[in-house]
Amino acid sequence: MTPTPEPTPTLRQLLAFYLEAGVDCALAEEPLDRLLDADVPAPRAETPPAAPARPAASPMPLLRGEVAPAPEAAIASAREAARTAPTLEALRELLDKFDGCALKHTATRLVFADGNPQARVMFVGEAPGRDEDLEGLPFVGRSGKLLDRMIAAIGLDRSKAYIANVIPWRPPGNRTPTPQETQICLPFIQRQIELVNPDVLVTLGNPSTQALLQTREGIMRSRGRWFDYDTGSRVIRALPTFHPAYLLRSPSYKRMSWQDLCAIAKALAASAA
Repeated sequence: MTPTPEPTPTLRQLLAFYLEAGVDCALAEEPLDRLLDADVPAPRAETPPAAPARPAASPMPLLRGEVAPAPEAAIASAREAARTAPTLEALRELLDKFDGCALKHTATRLVFADGNPQARVMFVGEAPGRDEDLEGLPFVGRSGKLLDRMIAAIGLDRSKAYIANVIPWRPPGNRTPTPQETQICLPFIQRQIELVNPDVLVTLGNPSTQALLQTREGIMRSRGRWFDYDTGSRVIRALPTFHPAYLLRSPSYKRMSWQDLCAIAKALAASAA
């Protein structure tokens, strides 16, 4: 028998698929017809005078509206600014005024944190997504709902936990933050952890684990193992685990995640004793 061909998806179904995949913004103002003959040259404008030589471009192409800061100067400025913040509110105000990271100029708003600043456990992911960018709170989309169910399973909710990201602004199109962007934002999340001063730090996913715990191992090898996170004034127990977004794509790893959650609950109980 001739197999029945699959029905052609409707425009609404295609748009829903693209949105689910994170494709929710255009990279150019004008549409590009990729079916045109590649051998036909596009019309060219009059050649402008040659510009002076410029430094080499950053590894990740900048999108419209992004401004590339000098990496070393931006990192040094971030370290100095973060160091001077005496409170979480002051740190948030510094981030609002900080212009050293290009992501700020393409994001809708700053995504600083959610939950209880007095909590004994702090969860840190990589960067905000589309829903977080719109609401200004971390972990409010599908992965956020899963995180809520995960921590509820060990008797926690957002009133008993503090949640943040290494990167406080959404990268355009949910692209991966560049190493430069991570290094610029790192002093702020490090100061945030120091000010919250939790008993247990949970890094969600590979990027936040490698950035905060200074390991090159992948999440499969690092998850479930306890690390020491030194704030300079105190050593905090830290446990890497899978990011909820990864669990949505690979639900078979939820069993390992549950083991990590049980270890977190046990550590919190021991520190309270």
